[in-house]
Amino acid sequence: MFYRQIDSPLGRLLLAGDRQGLRYLGLQEGAQPVEIREDWERQERAFEDVVAQLGEYFAGQRYCFSLSLVPEGTPFQREVWRALATIPYGATRSYGEIARQIGRPRAVRALGAANGRNPLPVLLPCHRVIGAKGQLTGYSGGLEIKTQLLALEQR
Repeated sequence: MFYRQIDSPLGRLLLAGDRQGLRYLGLQEGAQPVEIREDWERQERAFEDVVAQLGEYFAGQRYCFSLSLVPEGTPFQREVWRALATIPYGATRSYGEIARQIGRPRAVRALGAANGRNPLPVLLPCHRVIGAKGQLTGYSGGLEIKTQLLALEQR
């Protein structure tokens, strides 16, 4: 595994992965930063495609990502994360809507837990998931970052 850190409007981001693709995007100034592991190798030129597409996204010039993403998780978590990728830019979905979309209407709490373990926030847009009544709910980066991302997409 190798990693790189970049600055963004959300603060410092940690990008980590391998030759297969990006495995982690850590919001390092958010509520749950990703720890850099001892066996990871720092590579300042890694993930140029990710850096470029994130730059376009933050500039309001990119509405979807075309990247090799390799999130590690259980089959259920990966199913939830695939569903997140279907939420259009600037739109939101409730936990219940996503649960119904994946054919598990009673799995709202499990879906929330999977959403909270998303290793690729922003790229797999868990910030677009809101409460049933439209309220902002938890976000691994913190509600301030979630609010920033939703505001960016509403412009």
